[in-house]
Amino acid sequence: MSGTLRRAGLAVLLLAQLVAALRVIARLAATASGVRIAHSAALPADIASVTVLVPVLDEEHRLAPCLAGLSAQPPSVAEILVIDGGSTDRTRDVVAAAAVSDPRIRWIDAAPVLHGWNGKAWGLQRGFEVRDRETQWVLTIDADVRPGHGLVASLLAHARRERLDAFSVATSQRVSGLVEGVVHPALLASLVYRYGIPGRAVSDPEAVQANGQCFLARADVLDRIDGFASGRYAISEDVTIARQLARLGIPVGLFEPEPKAGLIEVEMYASGRDAWTNWTRSLPMRDERSGRGWWFRMADLTLALGLPPLVLLTGLRGMLEGSRDRSLGQTCFRLNAGLVLMRLGVAAGMRRAYRIPPWTYWLSVLVDPLTVLKLWSSAVRRQHTWRGRPVRRGYNGG
Repeated sequence: MSGTLRRAGLAVLLLAQLVAALRVIARLAATASGVRIAHSAALPADIASVTVLVPVLDEEHRLAPCLAGLSAQPPSVAEILVIDGGSTDRTRDVVAAAAVSDPRIRWIDAAPVLHGWNGKAWGLQRGFEVRDRETQWVLTIDADVRPGHGLVASLLAHARRERLDAFSVATSQRVSGLVEGVVHPALLASLVYRYGIPGRAVSDPEAVQANGQCFLARADVLDRIDGFASGRYAISEDVTIARQLARLGIPVGLFEPEPKAGLIEVEMYASGRDAWTNWTRSLPMRDERSGRGWWFRMADLTLALGLPPLVLLTGLRGMLEGSRDRSLGQTCFRLNAGLVLMRLGVAAGMRRAYRIPPWTYWLSVLVDPLTVLKLWSSAVRRQHTWRGRPVRRGYNGG
């Protein structure tokens, strides 16, 4: 009886993995021919001005290059608002020094963060409220972003060409060293498996992707959802805001720049441990707007990304005894070997997302099982910590 149950369990696992693999393959195929952001040296004549919002907290060591890149943007950037959620380091001094050479830069005191709010969402909302009302676009930029000279012109040209009211950028990544070279690609692969390759705009809240590091939206569109207030209880406020826009039928996109466009770079984390601790806080992309589609995508991730390395490492082919069991075990083993090869193919495609990936990049497949486990753990937790501050995921405003 136990042998029969083992065979039945293995058959169910094999079928579930096959279905998940087909769903992931279909997702990748459907998004493989996406649009990219082209470099544009000149702004379209009819594009109005932009307000840039830079939310910060203790960013004295990362902010100066970001502000330098923003200062190099054209006059269509009317103002650069640095919204401080209560820094205790020299962040304000960095802003003051940059403002000497560029009067568009202003420091906005957003401390203390209102109770119950995600600190970044609070900063963005405060900036949105005090912005110049004459500007028609709002661009959010994180302090660790390094904007290229043509960033704003290229984003506005892309919005016009694709007729978009809101989209974000899949930024070019720099990793800190060999350890993050393993961890970061494993985390990024979890996004690709669940949502596909960047390059399109969708109005399905379940399929929306967003990157708050660089997000452009029309101000009047953000007005329709009360600015960034919908992200106040969210762990990943960028995704929640994008989903809110999609619920109104507004397509929201995520796009990569063209290769060698030099539009934007980011070094998100100081170490592999930093990436593992902090990115996995928001990477599950779960909030009160997550429906059954979220569960299906996580199931795909578990079966098609997390399990295959374990199957190969544990030698499932030898788990069962008897000729009938051996045949089923070998089939399962071969399927998982194919899934690992597919994962290496995805890694080859993702390589363009990294400025200079270390050789350890190709070992990221070994971290996939731990990545999936970490994302599940993070997804079910409501209380998180970011830079010593509690961040609590709320549901339905609760």
